[in-house]
Amino acid sequence: MPSIILLTPSPPAVDHPHPSRRVAVDHHHSRHSCRCSSSSVRRGEEGADVVSSTIVSQIERENRDIHFGATRDPELVKKIGAATALEVRATGVQYTFAPCIAVCRDPRWGRCYESYSEDHKIVQAMTEIIPGLQGEIPSNLIKGAPFVGGKKKVAACAKHYVGDGGTTDGINANNTEISWKGLLSIHMPAYANAIAKGVSTVMISYSSWNGVKMHFNRKLITGYLKNTLRFNGFVISDWQGIDQLTNPPDANYTYSVLTGIGAGIDMIMVPYNYTQFIDVLTSLVKKEFIPMTRIDDAVKRILRVKFTAGLFESPNGDYSFVNYLGCQEHRELAREAVRKSLVLLKNGKSAEKPLLPLPKKASKILVAGTHADNLGYQCGTTVLTAIKNTVDPTTEVVYNEDPDPSFVESGKFSYAIVVVGEHTYAETAGDSFNLTIPEPGPSIITNVCGAVECVVVLITGRPVVIQQYVGAMDALVAAWLPGTEGQGVADVLFGDYGFTGKLSRTWFKTVDQLPMNVGDPHYDPLFPFGFELTTKPTKEP
Repeated sequence: MPSIILLTPSPPAVDHPHPSRRVAVDHHHSRHSCRCSSSSVRRGEEGADVVSSTIVSQIERENRDIHFGATRDPELVKKIGAATALEVRATGVQYTFAPCIAVCRDPRWGRCYESYSEDHKIVQAMTEIIPGLQGEIPSNLIKGAPFVGGKKKVAACAKHYVGDGGTTDGINANNTEISWKGLLSIHMPAYANAIAKGVSTVMISYSSWNGVKMHFNRKLITGYLKNTLRFNGFVISDWQGIDQLTNPPDANYTYSVLTGIGAGIDMIMVPYNYTQFIDVLTSLVKKEFIPMTRIDDAVKRILRVKFTAGLFESPNGDYSFVNYLGCQEHRELAREAVRKSLVLLKNGKSAEKPLLPLPKKASKILVAGTHADNLGYQCGTTVLTAIKNTVDPTTEVVYNEDPDPSFVESGKFSYAIVVVGEHTYAETAGDSFNLTIPEPGPSIITNVCGAVECVVVLITGRPVVIQQYVGAMDALVAAWLPGTEGQGVADVLFGDYGFTGKLSRTWFKTVDQLPMNVGDPHYDPLFPFGFELTTKPTKEP
């Protein structure tokens, strides 16, 4: 652990007489100058939660937040945070853009898979990932101080402050219309938990609250986050966040810089026009439109986190950490998370005749569906591979992505496993007003389940429209986005482990019901929040 935590006096860099030297500390620029692509099924974001890094944590590739919410297991999430920290450190990076503590209130939002739950209590519980990433805070740590517990830990970032999961119609970066009381009771609680656990940074949301852009909401950034919650880490903008303060973007860049810094943002994420940013901010400081005290506060906060993270003592990566990348221990942890996150929604046409767990030994089984044998949907593995690895060697596994009814009827299959789901997406591209499974997914369900006993496995980042197909299915499993450790799906389908996951979101009947969350007066779901069916592990002789 570093030897200094800055909470009072100003470090020497703050006392430098030239404002441009202080301003230079105030922006974040990636040398890659690009939105580094994650290999996660749904991610196309900046370094998959890792600043300036194209190398993605094994855990981040394998699981998304919607998984963790379904596990209801904060201790598991803490372990995953610790594993993620090791892999991020192995890349030479000391800072991760995680966790996302959004409370997704409408699954039409394209980032709903980044949310643990529609229930803030579950989101609050899952902030245990922060001690995993950063380490357990000392008992004598000053309230609101950032903490990073040594070179095996990273600085975390709670995002996106605040209300990003509550936008109208689930439109990304849209307006969240909610009362002050509602904002505090639904979207704010997890930030209080994150700060109490020493989170190092907070990222501001692209969205607005009651028409006011979050990136220039001084009341919420300086007034509430810094003063009321006593957050002493630094506040960072989102990617080009201040550029979007005007319509059209960049219509008045000087105004955007003035307003964003004035609202209390300490570090600006500037991917391209960083020279312009420094020039504009320096000019605003020289002309006293932005007081030097605001710059000093930002610089102190940034340096405080850097000192706490040990960047002045150990600025370089540790090559000995490279063995953590994709190590077997971390893969097993991710596989455990997959197993615990699977939610069984239907099991048999009646409770007396369950289909799951499936027998490993059968004469011939059919595996079908767009998502059964697609490396891209799972980052390097497939459910089909997992099935072949699990069944008895004498069991014939037949794969046909989109079989016609005659093929299924004539195949004399013991049972079928259908794996379908959403196309890949991220952020705004994932916003959906219909939430349907794309074709040929529905046709595959109809053709296969109409001819043979079948279990349907859904690979999605959120609940989708399935009411009209449930009657044809014998069993239904929400697998979310299982990632590279798809073997965890087979672990549970075939009974090596039991189903234990619970819905962390309401599963609606039609999109006309949305938004609909547990506790709403018009609550009439297909599967309610917290729904679960369980099975017991079986070991075949």
